[in-house]
Amino acid sequence: MGLSLRSWIANEGGKHCILITWLSVSAWIFWRTFILYCSGAEYHYLHKMLGLGLCISRASATVLNLNCSLVLLPMCRSILTVLRGTRQVSSKKARRLLDKSKTFHVTCGVAICVFSVVHVGAHLVNVVSFSVRYSDEFPALNVAHYRGQSVPGITGVLLVLVLFLMFTASSHSVRVGNYEIFWYTHNLFILFYVVLLMHVVGGALKYQTNVDAHPPGCIPANQTRAHSDTWPNQEVDGELVAESREMSLVCKEDAHFQPHFPQTWLWVLGPLCLYCGERLYRYIRCNASVTIVSVVRHPCDVIEVRMLKNSFKARPGQVSPTLSSAVMNSSSCPTENKETFGIHVRVVGDWTACFSELLLPDLEHSEILPMTNQRRYPKLYVDGPFGSPSEEVFNYEVSVCVAGGIGVTPFACIMHALLDEWRRYKLQRLYFVWVCRELNSFYWFAELLCGLHRKLWEQNRPDYLNIRLYLTTAQELQNLTDEKYRPLHSRLLIGRPKLKLLFEEIGRSNQHKKVGVFCCAPKGVSRELHKLCNSFSASGTVFEYNKESFS
Repeated sequence: MGLSLRSWIANEGGKHCILITWLSVSAWIFWRTFILYCSGAEYHYLHKMLGLGLCISRASATVLNLNCSLVLLPMCRSILTVLRGTRQVSSKKARRLLDKSKTFHVTCGVAICVFSVVHVGAHLVNVVSFSVRYSDEFPALNVAHYRGQSVPGITGVLLVLVLFLMFTASSHSVRVGNYEIFWYTHNLFILFYVVLLMHVVGGALKYQTNVDAHPPGCIPANQTRAHSDTWPNQEVDGELVAESREMSLVCKEDAHFQPHFPQTWLWVLGPLCLYCGERLYRYIRCNASVTIVSVVRHPCDVIEVRMLKNSFKARPGQVSPTLSSAVMNSSSCPTENKETFGIHVRVVGDWTACFSELLLPDLEHSEILPMTNQRRYPKLYVDGPFGSPSEEVFNYEVSVCVAGGIGVTPFACIMHALLDEWRRYKLQRLYFVWVCRELNSFYWFAELLCGLHRKLWEQNRPDYLNIRLYLTTAQELQNLTDEKYRPLHSRLLIGRPKLKLLFEEIGRSNQHKKVGVFCCAPKGVSRELHKLCNSFSASGTVFEYNKESFS
């Protein structure tokens, strides 16, 4: 499958420009620091003692400072949400770049791990060099003479340990299998930054402060006098050549050394304060618990929770993680319904199973309780809402939404918004593809789809919404039996969607247009869609790929 340059630039151009800029800045500061410690006059004697290990350790430390400051910015989700909704970020390309914030966060995290390994390796070489090349001439440079030499070592070990825990717990298998491990270990970032600021206080590496009075390689005055007695001066053209050369290399005073003033805090303090302020704002905002209005158990282990919360306003397509007992579980998008809003949660894993049990305990027999004896629900806290790629559905004339199972929840918000008033949006046609393993899964939003379909027919826009439902594991021909779901009967297909044929059909119907493609589905479907968006070149249609991500 070949690439279309125009489609590739539309989908990958901005992301790769940011990546190239980041790589260029990282390479520049690495090289600049490397050359400074390799050939800088103030580091002449330290470099003579430690060699290449000094240059690599300091250069990698500078890159670590850069990435430790950048890694926090993409996680300021409230700030990114505000930027999404302001006129200052009016460009669709800029908003789509904001949706790549998690990718940039992961990239900076990987860079921190890689350069930490390089930094630790270079310092291990430095430890050996300090021992092998012990300097009697400049005892101040020897790390063994410094009282606080243990501070960099102890804090360095702690940093490596914390980073190892955070990195290993960030793997996809851990996030999916036990999200709490990922959540708690990632909150070790507080300890990481505290220890990082302590790490640079060690001051084991020192620079020369009196380069003018003591040029690198100069000869002490007492050695110069002894040398003059041994070698008589030679006069050439009336000048004392030997004497002039020696005088130019004579040290006026002994070399003085002192540790650098710590600079790491200059890099990380601003982003760290910004992130901590944003987290504090989110904590205050979600500190008031919501009022649970109703809890409904849907087929295929899905529960719907409808809630009330003061001052909660969500734009269609935004996401809202749920917090309960200080444990976060990324669930689904809020679907607003006038005064209330709701979330749909698929029960998979220990946390969601416990959450479901608290909301809907299994009863041996059904019973009707009087109002005064109604069961109390647990306290539930909602953080958000936050911006997401699905908000851009309305900013295309033609959009394609592809959902897999419970991944339909972001697009349910879109359907609710269209059901309220579809005319006020730029969107003129919506292709909706929903793939499920079980027939009962379609009942989650069957009434919503049928209601929107009927409304569009009544208003003479039957071509506005194109619904395609795919059942992948049918043993025999099945269908939605209820009469009220009749509009969906002919739109239910057996098997998997032929996405390439769908793209060709959409391309023929919408020539020379930009089509927004939105995906919240398993990785296999997501990869196929991404490749199709980058490779499609027929009919002048450009498919712009947008992917939802909750983990």
